[in-house]
Amino acid sequence: MSRKVCVVVTARPSYSRIKTALQAIISHPNLELQLVVAASALLDRYGNTICFIERDGFEIAARVNMVLEGENLVTMAKTTGLGLLELATVFDNLQPDVVVTVADRYETMATAIAASYMNIPVAHVQGGEVTGSIDEKVRHAVTKLSNLHFVATPKAAERVIRMGEDPASVFVTGCPSIDLAAAIMERPFQDMDPFAKYGGVGPIVDLANGYLMVIQHPVTTEYAEAKNQVMETLYAMRDLGVPALWFWPNVDAGSDGTSKGIRTFRELEGAPNIHFFKNMWPEDFLCLVNNSKCIVGNSSVAIRECAFLGVPAVNIGIRQMGRERVNNVIDVDHDRSAIKDAICHHLANGRYLSNPIYGDGKAGQRIADLLAHAPLNIEKRLAY
Repeated sequence: MSRKVCVVVTARPSYSRIKTALQAIISHPNLELQLVVAASALLDRYGNTICFIERDGFEIAARVNMVLEGENLVTMAKTTGLGLLELATVFDNLQPDVVVTVADRYETMATAIAASYMNIPVAHVQGGEVTGSIDEKVRHAVTKLSNLHFVATPKAAERVIRMGEDPASVFVTGCPSIDLAAAIMERPFQDMDPFAKYGGVGPIVDLANGYLMVIQHPVTTEYAEAKNQVMETLYAMRDLGVPALWFWPNVDAGSDGTSKGIRTFRELEGAPNIHFFKNMWPEDFLCLVNNSKCIVGNSSVAIRECAFLGVPAVNIGIRQMGRERVNNVIDVDHDRSAIKDAICHHLANGRYLSNPIYGDGKAGQRIADLLAHAPLNIEKRLAY
């Protein structure tokens, strides 16, 4: 009998982090996919990820509207609570054999808690990593609520085991997002016009002689500073004058401040070399990243996928503090001069060698095989 695998996708990055595993689950003879799309993945202002999921051919078992307006600490907590209520109903209807939750966003707490209290085994992708912000607490809390751990690196596996998890339940699979990066490396140059395909806002910049990619999210522990922080990056990018493709932030406490900073700067200061996008297909996005001169901001893409692709990265602030990284990353504070200097350093030095620190491009299939054959338990005992 096939195992019913319920995967919950709650945000734009969650989809790219799990897409190849979804494909492998569908193709596996012993698995049945139950895909639940929730939270900001349903919202147009955060990129309408559900449209990309449907266009990729995935059948959606349930939609969960759970995001409260406000983009502050209170709405993050209430959104998590609302998600717990709604996901419990979804799991009761679907009766999955295992629930898969992805990474460290606050919505994943609702997924893990609801499944755990309903005696459904939880499989967690990307546990054991270290970062800053609320993500650190969420990730490790979800680890303790989970029964299977599909981690990206050996160090992450060591941390999960040190937290008392049974070593037999911890598997180094790599990250499914690296699967997409590996596919891009095999066909790096695609004939794709991002402006024609995705629209966006701002001037049509010339990409022929090189461009930068920018993704800057708010830091939840510094959410009141989000507007000031993004302004430093905006000034740095404008002053450099290099064409740039900028992507909208995730829904987190402070994202309203980040968005306001972008709109204010665009209207009052002008950004003649910057074009803004909400979202695009993960493969198209990674193709643009791969062909860029440098990625700037505080997205984990700069540290994870760009390590594999060899793309230079400037990481700003503390959001990725402690995450394993290689020599493609330069860390700076929220200071326009430091940001410009780091970008110029990368522009002078060029690309880096590919590093498989977060995977070798086969994570999705490994995860599907483990979901089909690994023992499913709901009881847990400390391993120490």
